[in-house]
Amino acid sequence: MSLLALKHISKRYGRGSHARVALHDVSLEIETGELVAVWGRRRSGRSTLLHVAAGLETPDTGVVCFEGHGLNGRHAEALREGVRYCRKTFRPREGQLVLDQLITSQAARGVSLALAQTRARDALQRVGGVRYAARRPSDLDNAEAARVAIARALTHKPKLLVIDEPVLGVDLGARDQILSLLRSLADEGTAVLMSAGESSGLYSADRALALGEGELHGDLSALDLAPVVPLRHAAGGSVGA
Repeated sequence: MSLLALKHISKRYGRGSHARVALHDVSLEIETGELVAVWGRRRSGRSTLLHVAAGLETPDTGVVCFEGHGLNGRHAEALREGVRYCRKTFRPREGQLVLDQLITSQAARGVSLALAQTRARDALQRVGGVRYAARRPSDLDNAEAARVAIARALTHKPKLLVIDEPVLGVDLGARDQILSLLRSLADEGTAVLMSAGESSGLYSADRALALGEGELHGDLSALDLAPVVPLRHAAGGSVGA
């Protein structure tokens, strides 16, 4: 049984001649501890795919299943609890400092203040961002904002992290660090679904998929994974071919 399964998902925006197909009959399975990267050009539908996977958008057709349950009705809460979308924006009402942001997101779900503070500091420690706790979100660069977004998601103890273009706008020197962080989280058992606009964002993935014109291509199930195209760094830092 897959951790998350998208089955024949379709999604379009607009109507008539102005309609745009974002996803067309897309199916995808993600296993526990797996890192899956989806590559696509701008307006390819990759963000829509991630939003559907995280429960932020409802598909027009198809089914989203989490741990074997179709996510509708009474099972919808399972997705909200088990999957966290790494939002890289910060809302002023959630606090002026990074630590406030992490605490507020938990308090909104009924977590006590003491536990929220502990989880927030532990999550920042895990992503290498303790020094950001007393900083304002507006002072973070793109790499720092990505780390904080991951930390905020981790405070909720998810089984799957969903993050859209984690290295977008990140300096070359910091990209590998962010991707290595996501790789380490997957290795510890938290599945990761991410998107990438450049091929350099794919090297740490167990599976790299391509999305174009609403259709997903590649190894859509871990059971079908052909181990002939390694995507992790080889010794010496180059990407395997």
